[in-house]
Amino acid sequence: MLSGRQAAAFIFIRYSSAMKQSPQSLAIRSFRNITRFWFVVTYLGQLVFAYYIIMLYGRSAAQGNFEKWNTVNPHFYQSGDGMGNFVFGAHVAFAAVITILGPLQLIPAIRKKVPRLHRISGRVYIFAAFLMGTGGLYLTWVRGAVGGLFAQVVISINALIILVSACFAIRYAMQRKINLHNQWAVHLLLAMSGVWFFRIFLMLWLVIHKKPVGFDPETFTGPFLTFLGIFVYIFPQAVAALYFRAKFSGAPAKKWSFSIFLFIITLAMAVGIFGAVAGMWLPRI
Repeated sequence: MLSGRQAAAFIFIRYSSAMKQSPQSLAIRSFRNITRFWFVVTYLGQLVFAYYIIMLYGRSAAQGNFEKWNTVNPHFYQSGDGMGNFVFGAHVAFAAVITILGPLQLIPAIRKKVPRLHRISGRVYIFAAFLMGTGGLYLTWVRGAVGGLFAQVVISINALIILVSACFAIRYAMQRKINLHNQWAVHLLLAMSGVWFFRIFLMLWLVIHKKPVGFDPETFTGPFLTFLGIFVYIFPQAVAALYFRAKFSGAPAKKWSFSIFLFIITLAMAVGIFGAVAGMWLPRI
């Protein structure tokens, strides 16, 4: 147990050591730590989402209670539509798999220490990405989507981003262009997380306003949902592009600017995740 004087001396030494670091090293360190903070918040939120998927859809399917799939959306289970129900069941099953596996692909320690695991899980993830992309297009245009034609178009754009990102991730992995492969892997993860982003930012909006604002909760249409549909599929891709620009830049100012930007986004996401867990996911299980 440190005494007050020892604790003060320890803090002073750490502070003095930090002050001796160059602006570049401080910027790199902050950039790295805030990126890790974002990753931890995101992965924890996605693990809860995966648990929600398994408990709501997986458990009800195991019990033969497929009507419970319509707790969220009346289009999910339709009596007599065997193909559509199979595609949706496979879609949500792979959603749980990719939600758990996806972030693990970005952990450098796994890539370096157990590369075989990274390659195998990566192949599973890419395979799931193609199934999710094509399955999403099928469900959107055959089953329909809440929000009408605009929602169908936006979801289709996200599906195309998934397919394109998966193709480039495979291409650069085969060419051993690891930096480019890693960049497209990040774009793929963010595209595959589009549905998750939609839910947490919707709940962030509801936590702020305490009620539905800018949309009709009965028809699930309105200007806010129109904006949100574009935001959650396009904005993360832009953030990823800014991340790589800051990462490879030698200018400390760019790293500091992006670090502050990402820190604010992460705090907003944390509030949205809390709102989704408390107000959407756990109550439906």
